[in-house]
Amino acid sequence: MGTSLISALISAQVGRLQFAVAASLARTDPQSGPSIAQLLNAAEQNSAPLANVPAGLGTNLDVSV
Repeated sequence: MGTSLISALISAQVGRLQFAVAASLARTDPQSGPSIAQLLNAAEQNSAPLANVPAGLGTNLDVSV
């Protein structure tokens, strides 16, 4: 379970980066609609693994060794 949670969190971070790049691209070049749509679609897919995670999961995570 730990590995899948970590990969889901990394995917979510990648999704956030893709959303930010799409927003920046939309501001600088409004004519790049298809590229923005592809970035938003990829960002949505990367954020999907955390869609069914209950609220508060990982807030009390003990990472001590």
